[in-house]
Amino acid sequence: MSAMFRSSRDVIIRTEAWADAVNFYTSVLGLAAVQRGEGMVGFETGEFRLYVEKGAAHGPVFEFLVPDVQAAKAQLLAAGCEVVEEDAQLPRCYLRDPYGLIFNIGTSGT
Repeated sequence: MSAMFRSSRDVIIRTEAWADAVNFYTSVLGLAAVQRGEGMVGFETGEFRLYVEKGAAHGPVFEFLVPDVQAAKAQLLAAGCEVVEEDAQLPRCYLRDPYGLIFNIGTSGT
């Protein structure tokens, strides 16, 4: 049985030039910072929430929510996806699909 995937409003980018990026999104684009943490700032953009995270750069990461992360992960791996990064403490499971899109799967709580 397929997991029911639905997108969240979250898009994450990661950069080593974190302070410069935060300044850019605040000052140049005029986005409101709605969440601040150590090494991560969330900006409200209207249609999605952009998170800028401190760390080694990678392209934008979208998020899909599922009722059971482990079942969805197994299904995606069987379909040719590969784990890019995983951290159970966050929790975070970044996967790359066979077509190059990197996304996170998180729990929808349903």
